[in-house]
Amino acid sequence: MSNSQPKLLDVVALTVDIPEYKLLRSQVGTIVELLADGTVFEVEFSDSNGQKYVSVGLLPEQIMVLHFESISSNLVLDSVVFEVEFS
Repeated sequence: MSNSQPKLLDVVALTVDIPEYKLLRSQVGTIVELLADGTVFEVEFSDSNGQKYVSVGLLPEQIMVLHFESISSNLVLDSVVFEVEFS
């Protein structure tokens, strides 16, 4: 898995439920602002029409960056080794 630091405009998925905002694990949002020197991320969640319904500050452990392009072969090999060793 990648340990890359989330960046502005990255598309992310929640790794935890956040009931106070009616957000569930796996919901997808976009990082729209970096807060606290880049240690907190303002993530905007929108409906299928692109209308924002909530924007919330999240910690890195509450999100994962989604990748839409192929990743380097070294990263793929590292992931395969990790999965084999711990399966």
